Amino acid sequence: MLRLGIHRATPRLFSLSRSLRRNLHVDYESKYSEKLQKRAQESGKSLNEIRQENQEAERLRLKKWSEEREKRSREDEATAAFTKEASSKTSSSQPTLTQRRFSRKDNSPVKPLADILNLDRLFEKPHTPEQISSLWTAYHASRSKGTGRGFICASVPLEIYHKMAATGKKYPAFAVPLPRDAVQGNSGEAKRAYEFYFLQWGFHEAPPTPTSSDLFSKSLPDVSASNPQTSTVLLTPLQEYKSRTTFATPYLILTFYTDLASSHGLVLFRGEITPTAASAQNNAKSDFLLSQQDAQLLAMHLQRFYLWGGKEEGAKERYGLLEAFHNTPEEFKWEDLLKHAEPI
Repeated sequence: MLRLGIHRATPRLFSLSRSLRRNLHVDYESKYSEKLQKRAQESGKSLNEIRQENQEAERLRLKKWSEEREKRSREDEATAAFTKEASSKTSSSQPTLTQRRFSRKDNSPVKPLADILNLDRLFEKPHTPEQISSLWTAYHASRSKGTGRGFICASVPLEIYHKMAATGKKYPAFAVPLPRDAVQGNSGEAKRAYEFYFLQWGFHEAPPTPTSSDLFSKSLPDVSASNPQTSTVLLTPLQEYKSRTTFATPYLILTFYTDLASSHGLVLFRGEITPTAASAQNNAKSDFLLSQQDAQLLAMHLQRFYLWGGKEEGAKERYGLLEAFHNTPEEFKWEDLLKHAEPI
């Protein structure tokens, strides 16, 4: 199982991509034909025209977000031995070994793994998956001036990633609940409150694997298969998504980096919590739109609903909810979803 433990100095993180904008399902509400038909009648447009408008609005929203995020991701502090560093010894006219091995041809706005970890050093001598996992954790623990705030991370075995990704492609959207402090009802009783987050999968071009022409420089692990696609998951408050569709800001962005899948059987998972507008502009002490604990729980929800074992308690019901959300929305019950809202 994918384990995502939260530690004060051991955070986790993540990003976004262009094919995401092509592959994501339209707004959750497009699943509800009655609302679509009502909107079509009011506007005098066909259902296809309404769906196309929703798709275009979603495309523009994600484009705007990726552009803003690219501007913010210019900070790349060199804190650990294997973080990416600008080498003064390397001529700008000569591509580095990492650039030759891992340069991407796609236009994805997902930050390349080679911009986070120094893959040249990683391949200078053999590293086990466990060692790479430790480096990945140490890197994220060093973020935000050594506090690790704003990130979560984990290392995922390739087999587990394949299972999650297959489910994500089949069911690319969902809604998951976050427990909130109890509120007092009309009867005076305190009732548990929940905030729903809209979850969207996206799949992007697979990162390159080293080719035979690269091998003259340094030895690499034997690579007999290509890497799977990189994937991202956006998590946005459902109310915000419904009211600001095109302009809604994801509070948490999760990325699965598959660059080392074929060579080490490992996928690096990173979650990035969006900072508040004030902290992003002023470079002051960072405040975030989500707490570390909430980000951790959202990542756990992703695992619960997109990775289930046959005998795991509640697995069949969770799969049924995911399936109903997409295929039979009239049978989908929010009350059943709340049974799976609490931390394990």
